[in-house]
Amino acid sequence: MEPETKRTNKDVLVKGIQTMGIALVLMFAGPTLIYVGLSNPNKPLYIPILIAATIICILAIYFAFKGLKTIMDSMFNK
Repeated sequence: MEPETKRTNKDVLVKGIQTMGIALVLMFAGPTLIYVGLSNPNKPLYIPILIAATIICILAIYFAFKGLKTIMDSMFNK
């Protein structure tokens, strides 16, 4: 019997990298929208922009953790 060789699952790794790419875009979009929202408090879209920016920031954190977990699963064959 041959010893089992541990290899990275490339399909899962690509999915993890794509998820991290989404997180990267959201990590820039969220704080940018917060800055834009806070710099214009007299505009009618002040509150909706801040709510959307907060949701985008939360999604960035979610996608970052999901992407890291997927990359780790691809490396350790889970």
